[in-house]
Amino acid sequence: MNTPSLGISLEPRSRVEQGVSARVLRFLHLDGWLLAGIGGVLLISMLALYSAEGQRLDELFDQVARMLVAFGAMLVMAQITPSWLRRGSPLIYALGLVLLILVLVTGDIGKGAQRWLDLGIRFQPSEIMKLGVPMTMCWLLHERPLPPSFGILVLVALVIVLPAGMIAIQPDLGTAILIVLSGAVVIFLAGLGWRYIVAIAALAGAAMPALWLVMHDYQRKRVLTLLDPQSDPLGAGYHIIQSKIAIGSGGVFGKGWLNGTQGQLEFLPERHTDFIFAVIGEEFGLLGALALLLLYLLIVGRGLYIAAAAPDTFSRLLAGSLSITFFFYVFVNTAMVMGMIPVVGVPLPLVSAGGTSMVTLMAGFGILMSIQTHRKLVAR
Repeated sequence: MNTPSLGISLEPRSRVEQGVSARVLRFLHLDGWLLAGIGGVLLISMLALYSAEGQRLDELFDQVARMLVAFGAMLVMAQITPSWLRRGSPLIYALGLVLLILVLVTGDIGKGAQRWLDLGIRFQPSEIMKLGVPMTMCWLLHERPLPPSFGILVLVALVIVLPAGMIAIQPDLGTAILIVLSGAVVIFLAGLGWRYIVAIAALAGAAMPALWLVMHDYQRKRVLTLLDPQSDPLGAGYHIIQSKIAIGSGGVFGKGWLNGTQGQLEFLPERHTDFIFAVIGEEFGLLGALALLLLYLLIVGRGLYIAAAAPDTFSRLLAGSLSITFFFYVFVNTAMVMGMIPVVGVPLPLVSAGGTSMVTLMAGFGILMSIQTHRKLVAR
């Protein structure tokens, strides 16, 4: 028996909804895989921050507001075509340099460091260079033969060293190291020869004694504390000792949301910023920590896929640099919290409380989405 047609589509609703979602994402130049990974990390962030901030709704709402601003930055960057991003790269770099100079001259001082600038909105100009340095390096390498010549290597090295040096003076050694790493990734992806890599590694090793001499006393103490935290259990070693206790006590399944002891009883310092991974490990256990790391892996993997499929040198190098540098952010924070490297004051990406860092990261994801979605438009 034939069913009369009433002009109503019998197509499964899920398929229709998927089609609508795909059109919306395409219209907004957003990538679904990246968006899913970012959304999962932000959800864990809200759960962890609510616990770490003492279950204060006002602090949670403040962080949600920062997330919305960061999402707006991602949306804006996703609309800009890679060609316009390439043209604007030196301007972003120049703006970042000017702001870093202003920080050294008139910057706000907090916790013994002069890192912030107040222009109606208080922010860290060093965050701009997390995008400005790799973008400018990719711009320099875009129309030049690869691997780069020695002269070009000297030029791009200056692009890295100038802002990294000013940031280290603030002092903010963690951010300076991350900016150097972001630039180094671009050079590596550009096809740097092994003889250069070996030479750079040798120079870096030879420079370690000089670096030790110029480090501040508290920075030297952090390195020594890494080797033996129990040498100063109530001072320099306190952060790492409490962090290890929190992660270890979480076991496989965790103590349960809001049931942590190190975090809830305020034994764990900086639990809402640099050491929030310890809160996640204590309350959600090994499984919760692995879930977060898998979401990070999804983001990095998708970024590398976008890089591999990019149509030109600028897009390919920039997407690869942003993705691998994001991996370094995650590695440095989690390794620091677990006592594998010295404490360097690097927040956990998209999870730790704070606005400037999140806006920069989300703007970077917007660039990745721009490279992916505009590539599809060009292909058509």
